[in-house]
Amino acid sequence: MGMPDWIEPMAATLTHERFAGPEWTFEHKVDGIRLLAFKRGARVELYSRNHLPQDVPAVARAVAALPCDELILDGELEWNGSAFTVFDVLWRDGADLRERPIEERRAVLDALPLASPLRRVVVVEDAAPWERAAREGWEGVIAKRRGSVYESRRSPAWLKMKIEATQELVVGGFTDPRGKRKGLGALLVGYYEGDALVFAGKVGTGLDTAELVALRARLDPLVQDACPFTRGTGLPRSARHWVRPEVVVQVAFMEWTGHDKLRHPRLVGIRSDKAARDVVREQ
Repeated sequence: MGMPDWIEPMAATLTHERFAGPEWTFEHKVDGIRLLAFKRGARVELYSRNHLPQDVPAVARAVAALPCDELILDGELEWNGSAFTVFDVLWRDGADLRERPIEERRAVLDALPLASPLRRVVVVEDAAPWERAAREGWEGVIAKRRGSVYESRRSPAWLKMKIEATQELVVGGFTDPRGKRKGLGALLVGYYEGDALVFAGKVGTGLDTAELVALRARLDPLVQDACPFTRGTGLPRSARHWVRPEVVVQVAFMEWTGHDKLRHPRLVGIRSDKAARDVVREQ
């Protein structure tokens, strides 16, 4: 059997429980875009979880330099593309590793000479890994059952413990910057319910000045007169600009308020692997 052209990535099941035990191993849950890397000789192809090609030259070069003729890596790409955290190896030089237990796959990963911007996922040995996640500002941890194989589905063998809620949202506008702030003040974001774009609030933190200016340059060509939001309250009446709802962002926040708005949101990054019309409120 030859190396597959595509593998549906394994997905973790959300849990609100906090547990540990000898049957589980824990990893740092990296906040970014799921990325699969396929290496055939010198040729490397990168795909998102939805099988959309991703153009990250530095990552592709680093994968191409690994001493393997065939390789499939699974991991998470940081939002700014600066690092690819690898947490699984699915194939190496003619060997399909998906039916091997996680311990064997991790040993194969540990033997790979990863160089920047590639890095191995952090394995968490703490007795209460979620406490370390909260202390160090991680999005959460992933619990993986020892001895488990790689399944192309959402599996209870992988469980994600989130410390902070995250949500994909569509940008429908932005406000002007104030004072010394550059680029823009806040993003006006929402999600779809059927054909309605529901306003979910403003997101004004999470970006430095350079990122604010770059995001403003990306949004300016999308400016339009009509407000794209068709439901929701609290939309600003001045110093705002509406845009075509095409840009999708990832937002971290504490919770939804009683008025269905984001509480203490911060911008994590821009998503290139998600279509705006596919963005709904996650439960």
